[in-house]
Amino acid sequence: MNGSVARAEARGDGAAGTALGLARQRYRREDAPIPFAWNDTFETILSHRSVRAYLPDPLPEGTIETLVAAAQSASTSSNLQLWSVVAVEDAARKARLAALAGGQKHIVQAPLLLVWLVDLARIGTIAQERGSAAEGLTYLESFVVGAVDVSLAAQNAVIALESLGLGCVYIGAMRNKPVEVAKELGLPPNVMALFGLVVGYPDPAVPGGIKPRLPQEAVLHREQYTWGPAQSAAVESYNARLRGFQAEQKMPLQDWTELVLNRVRNAPTLSGRDKLREALTTLGFGLK
Repeated sequence: MNGSVARAEARGDGAAGTALGLARQRYRREDAPIPFAWNDTFETILSHRSVRAYLPDPLPEGTIETLVAAAQSASTSSNLQLWSVVAVEDAARKARLAALAGGQKHIVQAPLLLVWLVDLARIGTIAQERGSAAEGLTYLESFVVGAVDVSLAAQNAVIALESLGLGCVYIGAMRNKPVEVAKELGLPPNVMALFGLVVGYPDPAVPGGIKPRLPQEAVLHREQYTWGPAQSAAVESYNARLRGFQAEQKMPLQDWTELVLNRVRNAPTLSGRDKLREALTTLGFGLK
């Protein structure tokens, strides 16, 4: 332990204990890597958990605009800003979107659903209005840039909302039926819902834990990518740690390796997302 964490330990102000505790929760190991420095931002980030039970309490006025400001402060490739977001608060619309996303009840339960969009239509419209060519929008690169941009923006919003005492959970199932979601949201061609984000106050009666992640030995490569016995051992150790978390949370016990292999086993396990390329074509995207 070093840096400001060590200094905090010397002062006895509790920061060192918080850092160590959260790092151990994130990795489920006594020798978890500790940030060399510590502040409220690190505490917010390491405390992240997905919330699937919400109070019905409305959000303060200005919440949506505050989160969008945080999102727009994220990096964006070449300042293209190839994303938009739809804020959904109407109960009936949330219910319809929840049905399209496999019936996830927290979408209806929480006061706000943010649907994050890859948006190539805005620049396309600007080009059309100015009589300019926009052939670059028809290439896969533009869709990838939009997907990266909107993901960075959404994660900025997540850190912001969690720092304000709110909770959230991403909804990747917005991609299960992207054409139907686009119709519900009135999306023009060249716009697609990449994922949703449920936002609200976590229900304290349904506490959740911090889900452990893979050991850094499995994801951190230095200079060049390496996979060998050390990485395989790290994955096996993670299976045991994840099972411990599942037992505490009264979840079905399943190794991480079993979970991910089941998820990518074949087309049906993708829950409709195996037809994503076809859907993108229907939605007007060029993927040259």
